[in-house]
This record gives sequence, structure tokens and C-alpha cells, in this order.
Amino acid sequence: MLYHLLFPLADEFQLFNLFRYLTFRTGGAVLTAAVISFVFFPNLIRWLRTKQGEGQPIRSDGPETHFKKKGTPTMGGLMILISVIISTLLWVDLSNAYVWIVVMVTIGFGMIGFGDDYLKLTKRNPKGLSGKGKLICQIAIGLVAGALITWVSTPANANGLSLPFFKDVLINLGILFIPFAAFVMVGASNAVNLTDGLDGLAIVPVMIASACFGLIAYLVGNAVFANYLQIHHVPGTGELTVLLGALVGAGLGFLWFNAPPAMVFMGDTGSLSVGGALGATAVVTKHELVLAIIGGLFVLEAVSVIVQVASFKLTGKRVFRMAPLHHHFEKKGWAEPTVVIRFWIIAVILALVGLSTLKLR
Repeated sequence: MLYHLLFPLADEFQLFNLFRYLTFRTGGAVLTAAVISFVFFPNLIRWLRTKQGEGQPIRSDGPETHFKKKGTPTMGGLMILISVIISTLLWVDLSNAYVWIVVMVTIGFGMIGFGDDYLKLTKRNPKGLSGKGKLICQIAIGLVAGALITWVSTPANANGLSLPFFKDVLINLGILFIPFAAFVMVGASNAVNLTDGLDGLAIVPVMIASACFGLIAYLVGNAVFANYLQIHHVPGTGELTVLLGALVGAGLGFLWFNAPPAMVFMGDTGSLSVGGALGATAVVTKHELVLAIIGGLFVLEAVSVIVQVASFKLTGKRVFRMAPLHHHFEKKGWAEPTVVIRFWIIAVILALVGLSTLKLR
């Protein structure tokens, strides 16, 4: 919005020329989202406490240390969602189709998460929406988004899958690209959701992945940088840097209130939406496989659940003391802050490995 209002005045007021630069608008989005979060989160937390009473239901089979968290409100992701959307709309070029597609996915997945959180609170049941119902809604949004990405992309990029470490490889998936895109978005969304189980655990890796993909979107969208790095150029993706910057800013604001001991939980409202945003961005920038590296912590958490369920159904035995993976280490006696900080370190290392794929071609 500000881009369209102020940049046309650059001939008269040279200061407004700053709005042509993605770096300036991304910085503005980071600060705007952070300020919105810091200012309005306390009011939201107070409102959530009055409406939620006992707060998010605590799993009876979870680590014993979690029972002291009873009464902590959830749906804090609502503030993340609001901050990201407002900041993005203020600072982004609204004519960019990719931005609207990622915003659609973010809001759509956020609404699914909101419905899940609402049922958990009103029914006092930690399960919320049925897994099948959530999955069907997510797949539907993912398929629509995948089709739109194919439609607005250049013919060379529309259905292609690039491979990390290979400079000229772009596998044409044809019509299969749309279900593949949906799989990436749904998988990323649910993987972040599974990671969100300890105070501060999910939001820092989300910010790390957002910052990395903000850089990737900027480089992929710039023909000069893309040519230098020998990565596939996707015109228009640079504007996603603004949205991902807003996600980093909103994450900083949320972390202030989610740091141990958490004053509010993200809930599915936040985890599903931010995961969906990362997945959609990965599809647009043709870095779907790199997301599995940068977001490797989310992958590990999701795989731990899959392995646990498969092992129990096939053999009647559990591989982990409890899934997702962070609960396994809690059951082994690790303190919650120890698990969180060590998982953050893993997220940083994986992010650096993922970014190295930009140059190692």
C-alpha cells in the first residue's frame, strides 16, 4: 500500500525513492510487524485469558512438567497472523501475484488452525478437529495454490522441480507439479505444528527459516544474482522477501511473550499458518527440496511421529519414549530449556547447510 501511495511521488520528494528498494521495504515490514506484536499482544493475551478460562488442554500422557502450564492461553498465533498480514499489505507491491497466493495459503491454513484451537477450547479436548478433516481442507487449499502458482509462473518454471547442488537441472513434473506443491505446503504446515510443543521451540526455527527464504526469494527474483549463483530465476519472487520479513518481525514479538515460562501459546492458528507460508514460498521460489534442509528440524519432528506410529501399529513397540522428538528427550530427563536451545542450535546448523546449496553448484 505504501509502495503504491508514496513511490509515485519520488520525483517530487526524493526520500520516497527508498520505496523502490526491497531491502528498505523488508526492513519496514520487520519493524512494523514487531511493533504491532509488542503493542497489541498484551491486550490479546488478557482477552484470551478472559475467554479461555483454563487455557489450552494439556495432554494427560505428556511430560509431567507440562501440567504446571495449565491455564496458559492459546491462539497466540492469531497475533502473528494479523501482524504479518497488516505489515505485508503495507509494504509490499500489491500487484504481485505470488504475494497474494502466499497470503491466501497463510490465511487459509490459519483459519483451519483457528477452528482446531476453538474446538479444543470449547470441547476441552486436546484433539480439536479430526485429523482427516484438517488434512482435506489443507490439501484443497494446497491444490488451489499449486494451480495458481503454475498459472502465473513463466512457462519455463511453471511445472519444474529444481535440485539442490545442480545448476541446470529442472525436472518437468507436468500435471503432477500441482499435487506435489500441495504436498510441500501441507507437509511444511503440519511439520511446524508438530514442532510447536515447548515454550519458544517452534518460533525461533520459523524465524530462521523465514530469514533464509527471504534471502532466497530476493536472490531468485533478481536476474543478476540468480545468474551469478547459477540458480533458476523466477521473476517476481523478490516481493516475498517483504512477507517473510514481516514473519520474522512478528516472530520476534511473539517470542517475547512465548519465552519460558510462556504467557501464551502459538496454537494451531499460528503453527499451521506460518508453516503453510514457508511451504508456499518454497514452491514459488523452486526451492522445495532446500526447505527440507533448512527446515530439517521440522522434518525430524514429523518423521519421529511417523516412525512412532508405524512402529507401534506394526510391532506394538515404540521407538521413542514419546513423540514428537522433543518429548522423547524430555522423557529422558532433559530440562525443557535444554531441549529448546539445543534444537535451536540444530536449526541454525541446518539453515547454514541449506543456504550453502545456493553456491555449491
